Amino acid sequence: MENVSNINWYPGHMAKTKIQIIEDLKLIDVIVEILDARIPRSSQNPDVREYTKNKKKIIVLNKADLADEIETKKWIKYFESNGIHTVITDANSGKGINDVVKAVENVAKEDKEKFVNKGRVGKSTRIMVLGIPNVGKSSFINRITKKNTAQVGNKPGVTRQKQWIRVGDGIELMDTPGVLWPKFESEEVGLNLAFTGTIKDDILEATEIAFELMKFLIKDYKKNIIERYKLEETLVNNILSSDGEDNDKILQIIDVIAKKRGAIIAGGRIDYEKVSRILLDEFRSGKIGRITIEKANY
Repeated sequence: MENVSNINWYPGHMAKTKIQIIEDLKLIDVIVEILDARIPRSSQNPDVREYTKNKKKIIVLNKADLADEIETKKWIKYFESNGIHTVITDANSGKGINDVVKAVENVAKEDKEKFVNKGRVGKSTRIMVLGIPNVGKSSFINRITKKNTAQVGNKPGVTRQKQWIRVGDGIELMDTPGVLWPKFESEEVGLNLAFTGTIKDDILEATEIAFELMKFLIKDYKKNIIERYKLEETLVNNILSSDGEDNDKILQIIDVIAKKRGAIIAGGRIDYEKVSRILLDEFRSGKIGRITIEKANY
């Protein structure tokens, strides 16, 4: 498998966007950083973490409807223990959006009182929404502004230009494009972004991504796999407890799923491309269940 951490995919427009964001931060009172609740660590751009460290910040764990509820609570505890107010949302349904507005008002309350004391009544709190591609940032903005102001697309990196948007009373929002970073910290980060579709499937082989995803799911969410694909638990356990390489065991389970789903080509061979697409699509859409890839450490 190609070393994911060495993939070069930092387009010129992203470099320009980073420079623009750093410049725009001078105008901003509160940062709202959107993360994917299934991979909070991997979906947090370390560059953003660095150049927003002196700003008041709210973390939004979006796509929480797809994430393991128990693990999401642990992530909230983790961020809160580090002094960062955290809100969970599902931008597609609108759940949690009002909680974000309340959080912004609470975080900005102290500054607003200072401005009132100086006679600057009516000054808006200016917020910037940051997030890497595919975390649901555009859907979040559409929800929080109650209108279709941001362009939304299924492919990563659709949002293009900066725009100011009024959000309720006394809050103005600056949108920014999704920004990735020049090089991943580790292969694990690259894989996690590939699992969730942030790295386009044409950059890495879908078969390799699906194989690595299945390794994780069998380890941490075996019950979900058995239930989703109507597998015999005894068969799965027998495969896992048999002699042989761990990778061969994972492949055997994928083969069983392929036969269940008709991912077969001429001569009765497994269509690994087809079964890989099934696994990735059903993980990303939540059909395999509510799954969190990254666990909180605190």
